[in-house]
Amino acid sequence: MSISGKTVLVTGAAGFIGFYLSKYLLEQGPSVKVVGFDSVNDYYDVSLKEERLRILGETAGREDTGAFVFVKGNLADKALVDSVFKEHQPEIVVNLAAQAGVRYSITNPEAYIEANIIGFFHILEACRHSQEWFSGGVKHLIYASSSSVYGSNKKVPYSVDDKVDHPVSLYAATKKSDELLAYSYGKLYGIPMTGLRFFTAYGPLGRPDMAYFSFTNKLVNGEKIKIFNYGDMYRDFTYIDDIIKGVASVMQRIPDEDEDGVRYKLYNIGNSRPESLLDFVEILETCLLEEGIIKKRGERELLPMQQGDVYQTYADVSALEEDFGIRPETSLKEGLSRYAKWYKEFYGDEKS
Repeated sequence: MSISGKTVLVTGAAGFIGFYLSKYLLEQGPSVKVVGFDSVNDYYDVSLKEERLRILGETAGREDTGAFVFVKGNLADKALVDSVFKEHQPEIVVNLAAQAGVRYSITNPEAYIEANIIGFFHILEACRHSQEWFSGGVKHLIYASSSSVYGSNKKVPYSVDDKVDHPVSLYAATKKSDELLAYSYGKLYGIPMTGLRFFTAYGPLGRPDMAYFSFTNKLVNGEKIKIFNYGDMYRDFTYIDDIIKGVASVMQRIPDEDEDGVRYKLYNIGNSRPESLLDFVEILETCLLEEGIIKKRGERELLPMQQGDVYQTYADVSALEEDFGIRPETSLKEGLSRYAKWYKEFYGDEKS
């Protein structure tokens, strides 16, 4: 299904992945209309979200690349969600809005229930009723899940065929719940659905609560870096361009029916190359040193495993490769180098 001539609703448009996806769509040409939806909350530095929205507005207005409409609001507001669907009539919906973060979910569980359960339910309901509200209705719903659903699975790499019944954080539990809700709505109401399990997305304009960003800030400020499980942890870091390549491909292919007649599919989007946390810090420091952001390597504080953390993430991306012929390929050194260049440009001497 081509995105040309389509209206695409992107929730979480001021967020990291939502911003990059919206920008990509706007750059495809004037026939693509993007409706961005975001609460622009203060979970992290709002100035980053405002900068992303500024860039989207600039992109939409430059060289007649397309139309961008932004709606500020909360997915928990059902009336607002319904009104957005009725007014803009999106044919494709990409639900990226969510309360992210494993550790934050331990102390602020209500935020996850509101955004990830109630908010997603309102999106599903709007997709369900879209057939009544406008001709054709929503033709494809793509939604964000997370590698966190794999919990403490011992089998690697993680496959979408693995059982994921033992989440180790509330965040993971809400994302698994989203997958179940999506399948049931696909079965009951015939809505084509695709879920995407993202593996540690990173890059310029990223989230300050992510390790690479918070480590950078600590290094700049001369503070110790806290490394959990004494450094014996591995993460499948996925550069943002590879994430967007996967999302854009998935958007344009409605899933085939499964054995129960449900048009539903799950994909992992990860680099499929887990990196040691200690090696990751070494590479990050090297990139920051090369850009002159720091003058020396930092001190490390090795600590036990934190509650809610997992030992390793490792994506099996064979389904993505088989169905779309793509495979995330940006190396950690290349991705962190691009991030460091952006960090220097964006913050300048502010954090020095």
